[in-house]
Amino acid sequence: MSRAIYECVNCGHREEMDSTEPVLERACPQCGGDMVLVGFLGEATDRISGEVSGTPSFEPPQPPRLPEAVEELLNRFYRLEFEGINGNVFVYEVKEIVESDFEAVLGELEKLGYWAALKKRNGRIMLFVFPAQEIKEGNSWLPWVFLIATIITTFMAGYYQAILYISFLDKFNLPGIRNPYLIALSFSVSVMAILGTHEMGHKIAAVYHGVKATVPYFIPFPNLIGTMGALIRVKSPIPTRNAAIDLGVSGPIAGFLVAIPVSIIGMKLSVAVPQSAIPPAERGITLGGNLFFYLLGKYLFPIPDGYVLYLHPVAMAGWVGILVTFLNLIPAAQLDGGHIARAFLSEGAHRYFTILLGLVLLGLGFLWVGWMIWAVLILFMGSMGNPGALDEVSPISKKRIVLTVIAVLIFILSATPVPFSAS
Repeated sequence: MSRAIYECVNCGHREEMDSTEPVLERACPQCGGDMVLVGFLGEATDRISGEVSGTPSFEPPQPPRLPEAVEELLNRFYRLEFEGINGNVFVYEVKEIVESDFEAVLGELEKLGYWAALKKRNGRIMLFVFPAQEIKEGNSWLPWVFLIATIITTFMAGYYQAILYISFLDKFNLPGIRNPYLIALSFSVSVMAILGTHEMGHKIAAVYHGVKATVPYFIPFPNLIGTMGALIRVKSPIPTRNAAIDLGVSGPIAGFLVAIPVSIIGMKLSVAVPQSAIPPAERGITLGGNLFFYLLGKYLFPIPDGYVLYLHPVAMAGWVGILVTFLNLIPAAQLDGGHIARAFLSEGAHRYFTILLGLVLLGLGFLWVGWMIWAVLILFMGSMGNPGALDEVSPISKKRIVLTVIAVLIFILSATPVPFSAS
């Protein structure tokens, strides 16, 4: 039990006592006067700090406060009214925003070991200030191991495709390069260039906005294309909705710009043969169509009726890049398109939108079974939510709206409803 502090009403003498009575009559050991309860000692406190007239003095416990330097910084950027403390989060109502550049505010706060979030709550603008989380350094050598492994697996996948491509040329006595190692290398370079540019687009946007992120991690996988893609890990909060849009669009736009020349070169190297010349037993997997490749085939590389196009491995790399762009731009969960959509939607609305898209993909599973896997993945990621940007108050700039429109156009051009089907 906490000990009580009593003070004599006559002589002012103070004494620690094991009692909770408000008044102890004639209990003062100095003059015999009445003692009045004035406070308590905390259980973790051995002694009351300070001495007054040779007796212990009482100091009531002070509520936690932000460091003085942090408070001065906040008062420089905002006109605030303190609301309270929730755990280690200090809550303020914002009466006036002096500094509209939230990234500048966050950068200054981070130097002092704090982060902040600017949110709308019940028609009010609230500022939440809390200690910044420690960001651990990533493994410096692991990305290089994954990079080398992915170069090897994409080269192996390219070599396998090269053997099939050369066999097709020989079977129909068609002209074309027949060096399997050169073809394998061209495929590997094409795939790595598209994926690497995509992820570096994200990395550059992260550095521009002061977001901590890892270098790209390539994912090796022994399949037809030799990889499961690449990714970077964002290790600190996204500051603003403008930053969220930049991070979301930068990868798809950068990768798409590389996939365009790769696809054109690959289509130039591809060969067309009459469909009737291919025995039914030898007809295999048909790659799904998208508007981008349809436009290439219609205006740059028209194919006569009754003919089929056998894609060169470089064209296959371009097609994969277009498909990766489409999948990443799906506006759900924490995908690139999900970050863009979250900038325009509240957290609750975005969660419901993600669930809706997951159910739509489950329905598309009747066209391609892979959509069922994507549906489960999106629903799982969606269950964790998307916290969005720290600043959800500052408006989205016109430039970011233009970037969003560009991303939507790329999504439409790259949309591949049925990526694979049997001929």
